[in-house]
Amino acid sequence: MKLTSTLLLSLASLGALPLAQAQATDFEDYGRVTRVTPQVEQVNRPRQECRTEYVQTQQPAERGVGGSVVGGIAGALLGSTVGRGNGRTAATAAGAIAGAVVGDRVQNQDAGPGPVQEQAVKQCRTVDHWESRTNGYQVEYDYRGRNYTSVMSYDPGQRIRLRVSVEPMQ
Repeated sequence: MKLTSTLLLSLASLGALPLAQAQATDFEDYGRVTRVTPQVEQVNRPRQECRTEYVQTQQPAERGVGGSVVGGIAGALLGSTVGRGNGRTAATAAGAIAGAVVGDRVQNQDAGPGPVQEQAVKQCRTVDHWESRTNGYQVEYDYRGRNYTSVMSYDPGQRIRLRVSVEPMQ
């Protein structure tokens, strides 16, 4: 019986040995933070700036059609008095066209430019917009009298949590 209990106690001790080694070789501790420097990068986020300007535009003058109608009728009447047969028909058509052109020019010769009107014009351009973005922190800390530096994704504050690993030298 004494041999069995000694054997069980030995086995229990051997089973606890790896557990004791795991706890002894890897543990948590804290270091004192001595400096934190944000790592800042410049990022360009272009954007559009638009504005509305008002410009004056010249509108076309309104043209009268009465002169063309009266001139066309008068030209057709004059053309129909010239020639015989198919020549009379051609002279009537030519007289109507010439009369319409002359009547239009007579009526609209003194027509000045049309009215001036304001028109809104939207003008846009792309401008650079630079932003500063923090993408990490360079953390300097002291652990047991030695200084270390690490880059972290956050500012740890006054102390930094460390995972300490102990290994025997070979």
